[in-house]
Amino acid sequence: MGILEVKDVGKRFGGLQALSNVNLSVQENSVHAIIGPNGAGKSTLLNCLVGKLIPDTGSVMFDGQSVLGRAPYEINQMGISRVFQTPEIFGDLTVLENMMIPCFAKRDGAFELNALSSVLRQNDILQKAEHMLEEMNMADKRHMHAAAMSRGDKRRLEIGMCLSQEPRLLLLDEPTAGMARADTNNTIDLLKQISDERDITIAIIEHDMHVVFSLANRITVLAQGTPLVEDDPQNIRGNPKVREAYLGESA
Repeated sequence: MGILEVKDVGKRFGGLQALSNVNLSVQENSVHAIIGPNGAGKSTLLNCLVGKLIPDTGSVMFDGQSVLGRAPYEINQMGISRVFQTPEIFGDLTVLENMMIPCFAKRDGAFELNALSSVLRQNDILQKAEHMLEEMNMADKRHMHAAAMSRGDKRRLEIGMCLSQEPRLLLLDEPTAGMARADTNNTIDLLKQISDERDITIAIIEHDMHVVFSLANRITVLAQGTPLVEDDPQNIRGNPKVREAYLGESA
């Protein structure tokens, strides 16, 4: 059993069958890539994994608990964080202020009873945010407005914001989309470091095969809403079914 288990998931939008009988098992502390041509159902599947969409059939279980029908904050509390295709940061805030936001969100919700307690908690959050910026190699950018950063740095900041919530599963939706090659390679290095140094599982949707084969331990290929192949990267490269799905002709 994997930490994330998708069983017989189907999703229809009107006359379009976006997903059909999708089964997927993501093993704990692995990097699992989900790939496929445009229209294969990757984004629909990802939205089912985070509870944004409820499938018509099947189940999605994270560590033995269903994610279906849960609010985003409940998904987050379960230990699942998502990085969107377009970086979701606050451009008018500084890098440090952005990093502090999820540190506040991780609080237990108790009211502060006195000013000293409030100050101590604020210092706690500031220190955690500063530490995460150091880990993301962004300490020198702490006072920069986030909107002024490159796309690669915005992505690095967003990943750091997710990690500050100490997730067990990090879902990445095309994290290198729109990046220059140097930023792409920096993001690959960052994700390798996270995978090596943290007790975390990563599931990634990505079109860039350089990214996929640099990171993934396991790859699932979707075609027309159905899993076509699931295998190790070395077996995916020359698989004729994969070539047919992407190229439209038999190998």
